Amino acid sequence: MRYLLLISEPRGQREARSEDEGRALYAEMVAFGEGLGGKLLASESLRPDRHGVRVQVQHERPVLRDGPFAEAKEMIGGFFLLDCAGLDEAIAIARACPAARFATVEVRECAPCFES
Repeated sequence: MRYLLLISEPRGQREARSEDEGRALYAEMVAFGEGLGGKLLASESLRPDRHGVRVQVQHERPVLRDGPFAEAKEMIGGFFLLDCAGLDEAIAIARACPAARFATVEVRECAPCFES
């Protein structure tokens, strides 16, 4: 089964770190991903939400909202897409993720949108 680990971090946390601290955390996250071997299907770090754009279509017209998104206290900082035997394995991997020390790691099973 495929699971997505979403890394939700407090906004402004990255800017509070020195470049050396940021590079060290990034290297730790990369090493963690590499250590997952065949379980890792994809992973990416994402730029802060001030670089993002939200897109909606209202009355058949696109509405674009540039980041940062004022209503959000956290931002998605990155993700890991995994192939796991089940939820317990995905949770175990999330618990071992270095990001769990400074952010929230949300575990979500991938499934068609029509399944509840």
